[in-house]
Amino acid sequence: MATVLKIDPVTRIEGHLSVKIEIDIVNGIQQVTNAWATGTLFRGFEKLLTGRDPRDAQLITQRICGVCPIPHGLAAVNTLEDAYNVTVPDNARVMRNLVLAANFVQSHILSFYHLSLPDYVTCPNMLPWQPAWKGDMRIDATKSTAMVNNYLKALDINRKIQEMGAVFGGKTPHSPAYIPGGFTKVPTAADVTTARGYLAEIVSFVETVYIPDAEYLATKYSDYYAIGAGCRNLLAFGVFDLDAWGNTKLLARGMATGGSTSVMPVNVGSITEDVTNAWYSSPSGLNPATGETVPAYPKANAYSWMKAPRYAGEACETGPLARMWVNGDYQKGISAMDRNLARAYEAKKIARALDGWLGEIREGQPSYVKAAAAESGNGFGLTEAPRGALGHWLSITSSKIARYQVITPTCWNASPRDDRGTLGPIEQALVGTPVKNLKEPVEVMRVIHSFDPCLSCAVHMVRPDEPEQVLVSVQSRT
Repeated sequence: MATVLKIDPVTRIEGHLSVKIEIDIVNGIQQVTNAWATGTLFRGFEKLLTGRDPRDAQLITQRICGVCPIPHGLAAVNTLEDAYNVTVPDNARVMRNLVLAANFVQSHILSFYHLSLPDYVTCPNMLPWQPAWKGDMRIDATKSTAMVNNYLKALDINRKIQEMGAVFGGKTPHSPAYIPGGFTKVPTAADVTTARGYLAEIVSFVETVYIPDAEYLATKYSDYYAIGAGCRNLLAFGVFDLDAWGNTKLLARGMATGGSTSVMPVNVGSITEDVTNAWYSSPSGLNPATGETVPAYPKANAYSWMKAPRYAGEACETGPLARMWVNGDYQKGISAMDRNLARAYEAKKIARALDGWLGEIREGQPSYVKAAAAESGNGFGLTEAPRGALGHWLSITSSKIARYQVITPTCWNASPRDDRGTLGPIEQALVGTPVKNLKEPVEVMRVIHSFDPCLSCAVHMVRPDEPEQVLVSVQSRT
């Protein structure tokens, strides 16, 4: 007899995700045998943008998410610059990297300490840590207390990272500094000095606190190297341009299939979105350059507000593990624990790069070139958010946005089944996960949190007339 369990909402993520799993005994082990990931809200930003001035895109799309707005700002201006055929000055490129890097490091620390760590350590018996599940906690009380103290230190470090990013970005989140043609900030030597004052403490925290904690966790839960592999296809769009044309990046663009260490180039034309199992009536299998966003709720057999992005027909995982794998920095394995470690090592790599970029700023040099608006045209911008590959696609007609499409990292990772019935990456990663206690399926949460899903990026709509859902519901079926 299989048991169906529903976690709704999944907590300690940004946004609203519901996961339904089927659990049965396989070879004597109680484990997940099927899974369905549901984005419960409709985003609709693509519809909001239609008919607007294209230059509004970077301001509006940053409001898709408050955790990772900066990547949306960069993707939007890259899309416009593709349509306008403009290359930005080096100062703009460097400052874009600086603000984006601050967002990455801040998000990775947040993901480990504030979203994932409570799955593994015994936290204080008080808010905001309680109520909490108690099962399978392998770290002793002394070490748990030390890691919770680091949780608190991380809050202060994250504040300082945001302040460092605001030195150049004006404010974070939702920086107004990203504009087509460059960056609004005119940098000074004092700005560089201020940023470096923050950076030393940030790098120290990453290297002496975050990395050791992540590695210690991996030793105590080493069985999670064999849990949560998923689709084993890793996709990265690349990020942090090291030259004016983006030909060289700190983290490269590429695709690796089936866990291979061989990396292939990315063909943007191979990206499609299936909607058979999503609440949309737009044609299925379209490339986002011609994509449509036509909601259709209810719809037979559909179960998510997320479309199913695919690359050459394959479900693909995106995120720190994909980036570090494609870049050759981390190729130990593909699992829940490998995702946690790759995220930590990426934070270290990016934090160390910040000092070099600060040294590249040239006071008195331009940060902007005029970008002549096009009356018509098309463009796309590929970059990375902390959680993975991010793409924006744009069509302009009569100086207005005629079509805008966004594929976010969590749309890749938490996608529903595609037209061929292939499960999305998180769904695939959950299958085979052992579950000891049906009332406290912490193993499932550890796998989900390893992807660091962000449903704010995926979806944005609420139906206030519908009843509240319970945290976990369990039912049996034959």
